[in-house]
Order: sequence, then structure tokens, then C-alpha cells
Amino acid sequence: MPLLNLGHKWDYWMLSGASSDDNGQTHKCFHFEKEFIECASGIGKTRAIRECKPEYMDFLECIHMIKQRERLRIVRERRDKLIKEGKYTPPEYARETLPQ
Repeated sequence: MPLLNLGHKWDYWMLSGASSDDNGQTHKCFHFEKEFIECASGIGKTRAIRECKPEYMDFLECIHMIKQRERLRIVRERRDKLIKEGKYTPPEYARETLPQ
């Protein structure tokens, strides 16, 4: 059962992971989106927001990568701190890309 019964395969075109590329590969977040749609289909918007929140949050994390970017920021700050303290010397190939 589709989440929205709009006819003419509108559901297919509205989903971000529904389309595939030339090699037949689906979008990287297709499986998270599919889990959310399967959870939310047929139960209504209000219940879906409450009952399918973990699936939806996984889907949003896959798309926006908020936690991943936060971890990367923390690692970079730690690296820069160690460089300033003189406890870490970056490899030769990476020195030109680091902040001075």
C-alpha cells in the first residue's frame, strides 16, 4: 500500500531513493527511506510521526550526515590542538592543507 495514493506512479517519483542511476544502483539512503515508508504506510500522519521516529531519524541522518560532520569537526579540532601543542606532526603530504 503506498503512503500517498496519488495514482500515475506519483509515489515512485516523489521518493528520493526510488530512482536508480545508469548502473542500476539506488540512492545511498534508499533502504532507510524504504524502512520509514513501510513503517508509516497505512497508519496515518500522526501515528507515523510518533511510531516511526527512529526510522525517520535514521533516514534524515543518512541524507544530512549531521552526526558524521560533528564527529569530523571534533577530530579536526583535536588535531589542530595537538599540532599547536607540538605533540603531533602531520605527514608531509598533508601539511599544505592544514591551517597555519
